[in-house]
Amino acid sequence: MQSSTIRRWSTVHTWTSLICTVFLLMLAITGLPLIFHHELEHLLGEAPELREMPADTPRLDLEQVVLAAERHRPDEVVQYLGWEADEPNGVVAIMAATAGTEPNSSHTFMLDARTGEAVEMPAANGGIMMFFLRMHVDMFAGLPGKLLLAFMGVLFVVAIVSGVVLYAPFMRRLDFAEVRHDRSRRTRWLDLHNLIGIVTLTWALVVGVTGVITATADLLIAAWRNESLAAMVEPYRDAPPLQQRAQASDLLEIARRATPGMVPDFIAFPGTRFSSEHHYAVFMVGDSHVTSHLWTPVLIDAQTLEVTAVGTRPWYMDALSLSSPLHFGDYGGRPMQILWAVLDLLTIFVLISGLYLWWVRRRSVSTARAVTA
Repeated sequence: MQSSTIRRWSTVHTWTSLICTVFLLMLAITGLPLIFHHELEHLLGEAPELREMPADTPRLDLEQVVLAAERHRPDEVVQYLGWEADEPNGVVAIMAATAGTEPNSSHTFMLDARTGEAVEMPAANGGIMMFFLRMHVDMFAGLPGKLLLAFMGVLFVVAIVSGVVLYAPFMRRLDFAEVRHDRSRRTRWLDLHNLIGIVTLTWALVVGVTGVITATADLLIAAWRNESLAAMVEPYRDAPPLQQRAQASDLLEIARRATPGMVPDFIAFPGTRFSSEHHYAVFMVGDSHVTSHLWTPVLIDAQTLEVTAVGTRPWYMDALSLSSPLHFGDYGGRPMQILWAVLDLLTIFVLISGLYLWWVRRRSVSTARAVTA
């Protein structure tokens, strides 16, 4: 590779790294506890705890669960009901002043599916884990914060690619993983920076790309609403406003009949951003590690309870659904969590060592200029 080409790639690597490093350090630090968020929520007392009851205790009808939610927060409406795999007797309810209230202004809690008893979820409404999540997702700045972090993610990917381009000719002079302990401190740091950077390369690319996709979730959901959802509800475009919704009792059975072999993940009530003004939307998923994150929406008329559409998934919604669990290492249980945490810590070292190398080089250049002046 010619020296002029190396200089250009070096400039790209230096500046893309410098611009995004502070943000990436914040993301790496806040992302570390999020890898173990389930465990930390229980440790910090922020996870809901349902009462112990006999295993054969019957569950409430789904409409009774809705009424229990409305009794718990009588001045609000139900936006979503959802289910978590690790709490089979719990129903997660999300409520707000109106169906269209934006997510950060909603309130999340859990209902016991057997009794209707409401159990608060501090981690979902302002606990320490929610602080880490909001910092990691949008820095408490909403969509502008998400788009800024998406841009930083793009710079991170460019920095990785340019670093690989520079690494290839550099390593022709050294054995793989060689650290020159007999050289200066800067040289030792450079060798460690390059070594750990290349070891974490694939993981960093995966986390960087999935982070960019996740950060653009609002835009992808808006595109889905404007394209797929709009097409599914087109027959209702001129329909009069919904006066009263039908009871939710049979929604799950109706959705199961429409999507054999699938299980419900969550229900979007009429007027929310995942449904329409005239529909319940029941989002069904598969039962494998991968398909459990892929949504198939079943639109059910909120007055007649007739299935009006079973949605297909556009590629970008599949990408979004798969990116978030992959980004946080949710696919492979505890071993994958530990691996993700180790790689996260190594990435923090790469970022800090990169800053150190830039600072030492900058100081050396300044000193040389002063000497020759």
